[in-house]
Amino acid sequence: MEVPAYAKLNLTFEVLGRRVDGFHQVTTIMQTIGLADMLRIESDSELKVECEYPELAGEQNLVWQAAVALAKAGNIEPAARISIEKHIPVAMGLGGGSSDAAGALLGLNVLWGLGLSVDELAVIAAGLGSDVSFFLWGGTALAQGRGEEITSLSPLPPLAVTLVFPDLQIPNKTAAMYSKLTVGQFSDGGVTRQMIQILTAGQFVMESVRGLVFNAFSEVAARSYPQLLEMCSQVAEQGGPVLHLCGAGPALFTLPSSEEEHQRIAELLQPHGAGVYLVSTVPPEKCGLGSLPAGAR
Repeated sequence: MEVPAYAKLNLTFEVLGRRVDGFHQVTTIMQTIGLADMLRIESDSELKVECEYPELAGEQNLVWQAAVALAKAGNIEPAARISIEKHIPVAMGLGGGSSDAAGALLGLNVLWGLGLSVDELAVIAAGLGSDVSFFLWGGTALAQGRGEEITSLSPLPPLAVTLVFPDLQIPNKTAAMYSKLTVGQFSDGGVTRQMIQILTAGQFVMESVRGLVFNAFSEVAARSYPQLLEMCSQVAEQGGPVLHLCGAGPALFTLPSSEEEHQRIAELLQPHGAGVYLVSTVPPEKCGLGSLPAGAR
């Protein structure tokens, strides 16, 4: 079977504080977008995870860990061939690895006839990584705790999203970004609560959502990577919209008011060597269980 694994962005990302287990307590509204890896899953005599990028093949891929964890939960031997066709850039804050792992859990649950519910799969997903659980549902959702406690929200209407991929690689990015957070970047979750009120009110207001997009890592990223600040400033100085981090970055996004605004952003950032793409939000019915072939659900 073929299972699409969609990327995500964070409409809000608030860090509430540091937990006793060493992780950070977060509250974030996540949204799937129309950029996806493709997983092809079929029966095999042993477990194989293949990818056109050698560093993403085999046991180091989170997909392998997902398969092993699911097989253990089902008390079976992990045996399947999983081919990953990558389209989501790695380590950009778009959750590609986590989405691949969630897609593997969903697909293998069917292939192996385990019959686990999505809630049961979410327990396994939480042990794999903070974002994996979200991708079992997709759409628009509130994530709390480490990011593994998921509450689905009223889905956004179809929205255009401008994605910006800077020419920037950050080693051990997520750990590095969290290590640079200070108490000054912690908040009380108020922005996220305001965004939820807008999403659940039934009357969607684009300007309100654009004005509430927030990311706790913004100051850290601007201080640590001047290139990102330069790009954001150049767009803003020309009357363009505010660019926001995707997750812990370094990818950026904005909700353009028109295709012309998107094109203007692309032109302004061309000298920086950034990739600029226009995608759209993806509703929950195309993600998670909805992404599986009709006969497999």
